[in-house]
Amino acid sequence: MPRALLSVSNKLGLVDFARGLAALGWELVSTGGTAAALREAGLAPIDVSDLTGFPEMLDGRVKTLHPVVHGALLARRDLPEHMAAIAEHGIGPIDLVCVNLYPFRETVSRAGVTAEMAIEKIDIGGPSMLRSAAKNHAAVTVVVDPADYERVLGALQAGDADVELRRALAEKVFAHTAAYDAAIADWFAGTRGDLFPERRTIALERVQSLRYGENPDQQAAFYAERPGAGLSGLKQLGGKELSFNNLLDLDGALLATDPFADETCCAIIKHTTPCGVAVGATAAEAYRKALSCDPVSAFGSVVAFTTPVDEETAEAVSSLFVECIVAPEFSETAVEILTRKKNLRVLAGRVPARSGSLDYKRVRGGLLIQECAQAVNSEDGWQVVTRRQPTERELADLKFAWRSVASVKSNAIVLVRDGMTIGIGAGQMSRVDASFLSVHKARQHGHPTADAVLGSDAFFPFRDGVDQAAEAGVKAIIQPGGSVRDAEVIAACDEHGIAMVVTGRRQFRH
Repeated sequence: MPRALLSVSNKLGLVDFARGLAALGWELVSTGGTAAALREAGLAPIDVSDLTGFPEMLDGRVKTLHPVVHGALLARRDLPEHMAAIAEHGIGPIDLVCVNLYPFRETVSRAGVTAEMAIEKIDIGGPSMLRSAAKNHAAVTVVVDPADYERVLGALQAGDADVELRRALAEKVFAHTAAYDAAIADWFAGTRGDLFPERRTIALERVQSLRYGENPDQQAAFYAERPGAGLSGLKQLGGKELSFNNLLDLDGALLATDPFADETCCAIIKHTTPCGVAVGATAAEAYRKALSCDPVSAFGSVVAFTTPVDEETAEAVSSLFVECIVAPEFSETAVEILTRKKNLRVLAGRVPARSGSLDYKRVRGGLLIQECAQAVNSEDGWQVVTRRQPTERELADLKFAWRSVASVKSNAIVLVRDGMTIGIGAGQMSRVDASFLSVHKARQHGHPTADAVLGSDAFFPFRDGVDQAAEAGVKAIIQPGGSVRDAEVIAACDEHGIAMVVTGRRQFRH
């Protein structure tokens, strides 16, 4: 009679799986709460302690760490000496292990969890059994994911000849235990306040395979930190499957709207950087203002909203070719309007920036890891460094410019008036070129630049950027400061009657 050992924390699907095994003539062995659940369902598992002849002890810390269990799992069926050795000690083989681990990551993510509570959720016996069974997958079927119960039963019903399935399940086990240990190591580092420990293991789960990467000749897939994390938590209501570039632009769109989470904001993103950001009384007004900044670049863009999308907004967006639209929610009519366009991806959900998270950038041979940039809503440390003070209207637009420039690729300059970008200069090799481009974009699309304000993500290395802004009629500038030529730059502002606010914080986005 084949024997299965079942010991799970997540009991989803357990009873049906166990019944399927019993119907095939398998003997069931179990532990603690799993055995109780099986008995309650009318099944008759054998307790592990009856196999080992040793009771569970230390509050359940020790129950499966025993030669009777691991000998039964590790003995190679193709080696007579192995089979003779376990027979000599009265050990019967275990042919299937179904184990999932104590919910460590879920536990430590909850508020108020103590170190003692976290440590008690570090599973020892479970990973040991999984690894033993996975190592001997030529003979032992190992199941760590309830999603695999059905196909495992199907393979057993067909005669358990699917060696490739057992190999795939073993691979899944080692990936799972590696991720489990990585979460524990991260927690220990976190208890010391160490963001950058000597070694870091990054565990990711595949969300979907993608048709291709940035270009058709590149294979690609989308991975998440955990199920439902970040972009993987968005619900797609319509449109084609998301592409690699769609996901990049969605991330840029959410980055652009994050600083405006408490306002009605729209950001239009192209190649991960905004071509328009605006706030308004309604979503439709915010969209029209954002679109007016650069309607040419908005073709084929990703559009993000901080508030629900209604019928009026949906009609406005659907008149333009857009790749994706993302918002916290959509009215039924809005969904009906937007999904008329079969290629438009419609995504609903809130994906707030996670405090304390890390940003990874790939370089040849490794990763650069940094803290994610924090929200830029704070005005702590701001100083007016010019003789002229900004007016109330200018100050409101300067605050908007400082928040909106944070999501623009460096070198970054934004021109702003009345809660909307009117010109954006992004990704230029010099700041004066970024200033020139922002003015050019504004005038190209019919926005007068007189009385606008300007935001810069980093300091002005020379006064030429200020001179160019003055020529365009800019009346106020916000920038981090910190250049060796700050005095020269401030003097230029005073010459032109421009108010300048220095924030003391740089916002590079390479």
